[in-house]
Amino acid sequence: MKIVVLDGYTLNPGDLSWDTISRMGDFTVYDRTPRDQILERAAGADIILTNKTVLDRNILKSLPDLKYIGVLATGYNVVDIEAAGEAGIIVTNIPSYGTNSVAQLTFAFILEFCHHVQKHSDMVSEGKWSRSMDFTYSDYPLVELASKTLGIVGLGNIGRKVAETGRVFGMNVIASDKGLEEGTVQDGISVVPIEKLLTVSDFITLHCPLTEETEGLINSDTITLMKETVFLINTSRGGIIVEEDLAEALNKGKIAGAGLDVLSVEPPSDKNPLLKAANCFLTPHIGWATHESRSRLMGIAAENLKAFLAGSAVNVITH
Repeated sequence: MKIVVLDGYTLNPGDLSWDTISRMGDFTVYDRTPRDQILERAAGADIILTNKTVLDRNILKSLPDLKYIGVLATGYNVVDIEAAGEAGIIVTNIPSYGTNSVAQLTFAFILEFCHHVQKHSDMVSEGKWSRSMDFTYSDYPLVELASKTLGIVGLGNIGRKVAETGRVFGMNVIASDKGLEEGTVQDGISVVPIEKLLTVSDFITLHCPLTEETEGLINSDTITLMKETVFLINTSRGGIIVEEDLAEALNKGKIAGAGLDVLSVEPPSDKNPLLKAANCFLTPHIGWATHESRSRLMGIAAENLKAFLAGSAVNVITH
């Protein structure tokens, strides 16, 4: 079996091992693969592993030997699933590997909004505390999470972990999820319509997949439903937010702040309006990327491939 990894660097920049997977066949790994080199590098491959390298219908039609695609992520929009199914290609993904890490980053954003740690640290370094007449000094409002409402859009594994953490802080947790019945309570989480969630939440965090239904969910119309004091967090997919609308809302004070680990185009153009938006914290898609999380991903990818080779594929996306 010829195995080709098209873009292995983000998963393994050198601190993990490909050994388990490499022993399963004739193995080649590329750090990155430009689109115009995909066919050359994947020619004759039985198995392709990809993270963000796009395999569309035209690419798949040109790879007649391909039997298996292992997506090295949970989201699988980089593969034309319909075309893969028509060609009899099995596609798998990696569920649940980054739950703890992404939930952790979500609260890193939330806690930054509450205590402005970086800004206060900078002020201390600048000497403002030293020049203060009091033992305490703050230029920013400080917020306590207890009794605040945390609204979670998408109650999968990550959303539930965020809910669990929110409850530890004493937050009132509500959620919207198309797969759950509105008006019910799930593990202490009240399931509400999305309109109510947007209206009453003090913190809104997005944990839903990017689909036709969720694309552009956060836009000028839905932002008008939110409190001016709300903080928005997105560690899911950038396309869920209309970035121009969010930037305008931040700059005009329609919402209090945003913490985003994902953008619609990654890496972003220097013209992305969120790069200079008021009170907008951006991190470079790192929620998934702790060493522990990547190690789990590598292990699951190996188990997925092993199961496929044994004739009992798991975590299959194609139908």
